[in-house]
Amino acid sequence: MEFDVPDDRTGVGIFDPIENARFELYTPEPVELESASTDHFHFPVTHAVRFDATAVEVPKLVSTVVRRHDGEMLADATASEIQTFGSGTYLVELQSTPMKLYLTVDGPMEVHPGETSVTVKFGQNRRVRVGARSFHERPVGTITVTDDVEDLMAAMSYFGSALKTTTCERSFPTLRGHPPRIERGEAFDVLDDIEKADTNVELVLPPDREHVYPAASLSYYLGAEVVPGTDPRLVAGDFEYSLAGSGGYEATVNRVLKQVFFLDCLTRTEGYYPVELHEREQVEPEVDLDFAGLYDRPLVEQLPEYLSVPFEVLEPHLLDWHLTTDIVPVAENVAALPYFADELSLLRTPENPEASAVEPAMESVEEFTRAAVAAGDFTRSASADADWGDDEMFQVDPAETVEHAWVGEGYPINANKVTIDALHREAERTPPDESAIEVHVVCNDPRMAEENAVSEFYGLRDFVNYDVTIHEETTAAELASLLEAPADFLHYIGHVDEAGFRCADGYLDAESLDSVGVEAFLLNACRSYEQGATLVEKGSRGGVVTLAEVVHSSATKIGRALARLLNSGFSLRSALNVAKEEVVVAIEYVTVGDGGLTLCENDSGAPVKFHVNQRENGPLVEYTVYLNSSHRIGTLTHFIADSTTHHLASGKVGPFQLDKEELESILDEELEPVEVNGELRWSNEISVADFE
Repeated sequence: MEFDVPDDRTGVGIFDPIENARFELYTPEPVELESASTDHFHFPVTHAVRFDATAVEVPKLVSTVVRRHDGEMLADATASEIQTFGSGTYLVELQSTPMKLYLTVDGPMEVHPGETSVTVKFGQNRRVRVGARSFHERPVGTITVTDDVEDLMAAMSYFGSALKTTTCERSFPTLRGHPPRIERGEAFDVLDDIEKADTNVELVLPPDREHVYPAASLSYYLGAEVVPGTDPRLVAGDFEYSLAGSGGYEATVNRVLKQVFFLDCLTRTEGYYPVELHEREQVEPEVDLDFAGLYDRPLVEQLPEYLSVPFEVLEPHLLDWHLTTDIVPVAENVAALPYFADELSLLRTPENPEASAVEPAMESVEEFTRAAVAAGDFTRSASADADWGDDEMFQVDPAETVEHAWVGEGYPINANKVTIDALHREAERTPPDESAIEVHVVCNDPRMAEENAVSEFYGLRDFVNYDVTIHEETTAAELASLLEAPADFLHYIGHVDEAGFRCADGYLDAESLDSVGVEAFLLNACRSYEQGATLVEKGSRGGVVTLAEVVHSSATKIGRALARLLNSGFSLRSALNVAKEEVVVAIEYVTVGDGGLTLCENDSGAPVKFHVNQRENGPLVEYTVYLNSSHRIGTLTHFIADSTTHHLASGKVGPFQLDKEELESILDEELEPVEVNGELRWSNEISVADFE
């Protein structure tokens, strides 16, 4: 973490080079920053500074939790009224910021929420300490396994070593570390400093990959010992629960994960964060659970109580789960398990897809393309009759989650094709030397120059510095140089075919590159998936590619939307999820590599998309929360017009009936996508007048 004084305001800037995230706190007077000890904060921080000030302004209306110096919560001071705190030492926790931030100060003090900011006033000059830590988590240690499935079961028994607590508080993402890596080798081996969690919970599973792979997330979250047995079941002390329930084994495992996690989120409101939680208010009257009594009980005693509640009772109130991952159950994919366990992804084990030359799902794309070309549009294919590569595509079974990933051979329609190398690169990523995000926009066809406008969309953010360069009609050597040099993102506009990227003097095949330095990319051209897969193979972390021909007008809309969404903190996967709503047909776009990577962080927390529909008594608003690497499942969110009640962040929240003033405050808060009566718009392009 790095601290500095902002160029244009008095105060302190905080920069996280790992996540390319910056945030600022403002003061009425200039400050001199001094390094401070991290010991003054009850919660862990990695870096801290101190300075003297009469007040500190948080330039976003984020949740501001005031605690005693020992961590005991006193108030969530984000409500509209001013709150006063007397003498004493206080810890002020800022939530929904790009990095975890804490302030410590001696009182008395007042917290003044405004329309778009929160100010902590001290009345006189006081010593303030600011502590910060990155949300970034890396796997600690590696476990070597042979291809014997029982070795994998033994390795998964160590996944819980990464949990920072085995209480229900582990449902907070910052209290879950990354499970150890798994690699294949000649003999089982685990480092001495990797210790199993002590939960007295077991998962008894048949020793085959079809049973073991789907249990990775559950074994991690429960800190469970994974042992071989005939009938799949969860064992907690004297309590046993069958995992061969309704819908089959995989469905049961995923239901148990969702149910235990969800009830942990409700129980934890008795602890460090005794907030008003919407989901608890909805569920508590319908279940016979003593949340206060459950809070201090060990996991082995909580599980029988949790699982005594019929899933059907909880299901209407569950948060929308964020991710389903289909992982083909072969030995080569074992290394992916710790990464998706860390995300608490729901896991399924399909068979390897059979190659198919003609996919029914692509028929709508071809029909749309023919109609668009007949009407005068054109495609981004360098060849009018390109028909190569279809045998590698297949239709993946749909998932009832916000996002969907695939680990295996082939290219799935409507899912992120993940590679093991891309996951490893994310974990090994080192902080960049420069704080600016470097973006190259390459347009190799003058007819597509209108998409160059995306250069204006990268960088429309406070606290984020961009260095955006436009390159037109590049030669093969020039494009190769751009791809091989270090950069954060490359947005390619043009043509791709079997020979590679079409350039001003011929073609560039990604196979000819020695290595790739670009972290992420968008290849907005026809059938760009093979070139994109090669970029990932040679060093990139991930990107967006196409599986078929794309019509120019649709591609331009997709490209512009992706630029704005990535600039707003959406991951590649979630950005593509939203951008596809811009066009009638968009299934030809998919992500390859690590679809969970982000270009930058959202200033106010997890990125959201608002949905606004006009009603006779005013706008009806709900919003969808998209999780990312910094705001994972278990994160809390609160609506700007209802700051006293919190919600679990994932999927849709609301609806809320607003007046025009409340809607205006939302539109002015931050640059966000807004779906208005079914049409995707942007908050800086609409106003309250549009709803009159």
